[in-house]
Amino acid sequence: MSEFAGKLNEILNYGALNLAIAIGYKNRIFDILEDLNKPVTIKEIASASKLNARYLKEWLGVMVSGKIIEISTNPNEEDIYLLPSEHALYLTRKSESNNRGVYTQELPLLTACAMESVNEGFKTGEGVPFSKYPDFQQFMAETSDAKHKKVLINDFLPSVENGQLLNCLHEGIKVCDLGCGQGVALNLMAETFPNSIFTGIDNHEAAIIEARKAAQEMNLSNANYLVLDAAKIIQKEEFFGLFNYICAFDAIHDQSHPLEVLKGIRAMLVPGGMFSMVDIKAGSNQTDNIDHPLAPFLYAVSLMHCMPVGLNNNGTGLGMMWGQEKAESLLKKAGFEQVEIIEMERDPFNLHYFCKIPSFLSVEFTVP
Repeated sequence: MSEFAGKLNEILNYGALNLAIAIGYKNRIFDILEDLNKPVTIKEIASASKLNARYLKEWLGVMVSGKIIEISTNPNEEDIYLLPSEHALYLTRKSESNNRGVYTQELPLLTACAMESVNEGFKTGEGVPFSKYPDFQQFMAETSDAKHKKVLINDFLPSVENGQLLNCLHEGIKVCDLGCGQGVALNLMAETFPNSIFTGIDNHEAAIIEARKAAQEMNLSNANYLVLDAAKIIQKEEFFGLFNYICAFDAIHDQSHPLEVLKGIRAMLVPGGMFSMVDIKAGSNQTDNIDHPLAPFLYAVSLMHCMPVGLNNNGTGLGMMWGQEKAESLLKKAGFEQVEIIEMERDPFNLHYFCKIPSFLSVEFTVP
């Protein structure tokens, strides 16, 4: 067998493992095995999970042969299965920011949503509308929950401008989360900083409905949501100078007209305002990303979602892997003269592009 044929065999096996891990994650099998915390039979797993034993047996075949779960036998000569603790650390919902299991759902979900549309796009050059991704917003909310629960409040916000933003949030400012999805990050911030006022903007109405519902359940009176095409903000003067701080978490690369969106963000900030754009850490040229540890996965997600979504409405189709050079260039074209690019220790696959509006130091941060 040639070296390349062997590589293709590995690809087939890892693709199968990704799919099976996604099924296990969705059905909380890893969480159950972690809670059981000992070698158990299929019957015991079925009882604890309320799942079918025959399906579990076939699934465990993938996990054992893929060396995700360990197999041995008990004194009754029954097969017993153990999820090693070092594997559980990255596969269960308790893992929070270490959680990799949640991401195994992404490509199977996108394949189910948009495979036919993407294949058609290769022929027509047209984008894929948001309506083709009915379950993707819920998935994004789950990944946001895993990422933001600890990192956002405990690490990210305190790091912005050496803690100055944190002081302002406690005192009370106006904040916008652009591309807020189902509001996971915004509701978390609104709960933590009751003196500040938070507005979430997204063009996906179903996501905004869920965000409002979550805010209501959390009794948040300082969280508001708008269904709005961010590219049109630059045309709406009533939004100009409204916010002290704006954040966009992995949202700009999905925009059909990212430059217009960034110009709108610049216009929405008060003199002295701050903008945090968190986006994928990559180079703008494909050759820059050959050694990127997740490049094939990220390009594939972009192919199945980010790029075709960005082609809608005669869009640019920026894609997830637009890269640092292009990101910095667009920010400066949008009017952000000062762009600081910051590595994120707790989120090594993203960069924080931090922008400040001139006269920051001379303008007192108050709620307009």
